[in-house]
Amino acid sequence: MIITLDGPAGAGKSSAARALAARLGWCYMDTGAMYRAVTLVALERGIPLDDSPRMAALAEQIRIDFRAGRVLVDDRDVSTEIRTARITAATRPVADAPPVREAMKRIQRRMAAGLDIVTEGRDQGSVVFPQAEVKVFVTASPEERARRRHREEEARGSGMTLADVLAAQAERDAGDRCRAVGAMRAADDAVILETDGLTPEQVVDRLVALIEARRGPRGPA
Repeated sequence: MIITLDGPAGAGKSSAARALAARLGWCYMDTGAMYRAVTLVALERGIPLDDSPRMAALAEQIRIDFRAGRVLVDDRDVSTEIRTARITAATRPVADAPPVREAMKRIQRRMAAGLDIVTEGRDQGSVVFPQAEVKVFVTASPEERARRRHREEEARGSGMTLADVLAAQAERDAGDRCRAVGAMRAADDAVILETDGLTPEQVVDRLVALIEARRGPRGPA
């Protein structure tokens, strides 16, 4: 069974996807981490990030795994490296390149084949897994999302104000919605889940309820 969680940054989809997969004992696929991993390896190998055919070929050549909450590339743990500001800034043009997104779509479908999996990103339900049994678009008000991100920035020692975060968030949202490929949008048959006022546990509870409703009643063991 495939569960897709799409939505804007700060809505809580990543933490919800990880927690949901852990509760169900399913696999978890962080598609954003996959683009970051390809970007990291390209920079290390001196591959121009704007050479989209080579970037797409690189994505097919390396092996990306998710194990115990870590991201591995060819058995090397890159979990920390891919979260640096340098990789964050470099990843956007890579993720915008049509050849790279096509390669990633193939890779993600192969990774999910035959598995019970929770996958999250921007276009998982609308593009990558249109046949997914449960599609959810996780969102929250701009103010709530900015408050969450601001708390994260404070924990990192960042000097960003809440206004700074809100402005950056609005710019990112506009860019994500208008991307030529992989644009952020809810699939036509997705369930919209507003997370304002919900605890992380309550979000996961609602996701589990959606899955159980999709599966239907079960008979006696």
